Amino acid sequence: MNHYQFLAVLFLVSTFGFINITSAQTDIVQGKDYIVLAKPQPTEDSAKIEVLEFFWYGCPHCYSLHPHLKTWLMNIPDDVSFRYVPAILRANWASAAKIYYAIEAMAQADTLNDKIYDAIHRDKIDLHNESVLFDWIEKQGIDRKKFESVYNSFTVQNQIAKSTQMTRQYQLNGVPALVINGKYVTSGRMGATPQDTIKTLERLIEKARKE
Repeated sequence: MNHYQFLAVLFLVSTFGFINITSAQTDIVQGKDYIVLAKPQPTEDSAKIEVLEFFWYGCPHCYSLHPHLKTWLMNIPDDVSFRYVPAILRANWASAAKIYYAIEAMAQADTLNDKIYDAIHRDKIDLHNESVLFDWIEKQGIDRKKFESVYNSFTVQNQIAKSTQMTRQYQLNGVPALVINGKYVTSGRMGATPQDTIKTLERLIEKARKE
């Protein structure tokens, strides 16, 4: 083997090793990066890979993940559907869920979602206090009386009951939690950074797609 042949072989071996290392770095590990639900849940559309984000407006981890998730949603794959679900792990989380379902019913979720997070975490406004909430909503240019009516409606109450049930069915013990195709769950707490959580989400979508 001459000098040039030796260098060529060395290059191929080095490249192969680099590929293996890179692949190992992108692999996700069950129990560390995600869990598999003991009882997988049905999805709304079997033709698409469903992604649910269970969140709570008061959660700082949800606040940190939110902008990264929004960026990811700008290029969501065609075969993937996404839905926000306010989690209710404690009774006092219900008020935040009511806020989300009310703005969703009024087609204001896209406009107000970021503002609600900022109001709670950046501006330290207590939106769990209803009088404070209604004043704040009015300042956003939303009809106060209409919002109050929707917020206290029977429809929203039904959605609260459904969220409570879903939180139990998906065996959640913290947020943010991303559920992929009713089977895989990854959490912001399982990844070191929000970017790690998004990478794990993408790997789980790939996993579900292959299945």
